[in-house]
Amino acid sequence: MARITGVGTATPENSYTQQELLDAFDIKDRRIRSVFLNSAIERRSLTLPPQRPDGTRAQESQGQLLAKHRAEGIAIGAQAVEAALKRAGRELADVRYMTCVTTTGFMAPGFSAHLIREMGIDTHCSRLDVVGMGCNAGLNALNAVAGWAHAHPGELAVMVCIEVCSAAYVFDGTMRTAVVNSLFGDGAAAICVVSGEAAATPRPECGPELLKFASGIIPEAIGAMRYDWDDDANLFSFFLDRDIPYVVGGRVETVVGRLLDGTGLRRSDIGHWLVHSGGKKVVESVMVNLGLTRYDVRHTTAVLRDYGNLSSGSFLFSYERLLDEGLVRPGEYGVLMTMGPGSTIETALVRW
Repeated sequence: MARITGVGTATPENSYTQQELLDAFDIKDRRIRSVFLNSAIERRSLTLPPQRPDGTRAQESQGQLLAKHRAEGIAIGAQAVEAALKRAGRELADVRYMTCVTTTGFMAPGFSAHLIREMGIDTHCSRLDVVGMGCNAGLNALNAVAGWAHAHPGELAVMVCIEVCSAAYVFDGTMRTAVVNSLFGDGAAAICVVSGEAAATPRPECGPELLKFASGIIPEAIGAMRYDWDDDANLFSFFLDRDIPYVVGGRVETVVGRLLDGTGLRRSDIGHWLVHSGGKKVVESVMVNLGLTRYDVRHTTAVLRDYGNLSSGSFLFSYERLLDEGLVRPGEYGVLMTMGPGSTIETALVRW
């Protein structure tokens, strides 16, 4: 089996409370203020638009947002990869395969080519860019990375999720954009994956084996999370349907059932749940439908509190916190879970 052997995360230098963001953009609308202040989010790391001489924030063009996505993404992506390699006890020269995941901007060539150049990774490194899949994409990509690692025993694969969510913001005073602006933060998360003898030692600090993946797409909710072009603002605008928590929650039990089918495991056998920090109501809906406790999702809610929704890399921030806790024991099972556009639920079963 392929095994996760290292994890690393990174965020921009600047972090803001929800109140500081309301003040920065002089938001007076009580409905919008309520969305920000009742989100279960305390702080988020963001790269805000530049300030004008009068202290207000400039509206960035789509070109400026894409440039921010590229520059900030390369910076935090490289930091996350370096942190993951350090934790795994590996070097840049060991990397043989790299997958980069992002949804918050489009660029060609993708982040993989830029990171290989900027970090000095071997130019013969195989690579894959996963673009536009949304918050669920980290597990979609991990499935591919695990497959590559399994086919190349002993060789190091790296996955990095790079999301500069502040490069996908629109400030037009509408409730549609306010929901997005109140929720997402900037961050990158990377993991190292290897199979063969290098992954054989079952030590918790080495990370878990990747046993199985299961997916579930909800075609009737294909428009519930999506990018649209806003003709008035001349920007791409992200949309979140207010019923998303209930759509996801209503299907999550079925997907987890498929994940555990044939393993001989029950939900009660899962010792660790690492759920995407999609938002307060999303997390609560997953808890209710799976019968999870607040302790089960403590890392999910803590990441939401400290960083907001980090899109595709959120579950890896939670995974890092679980490892730092030092409570995992050999033989214990965990479930990784992400949700996103499609609408889609992705899961993975792991064992330490």
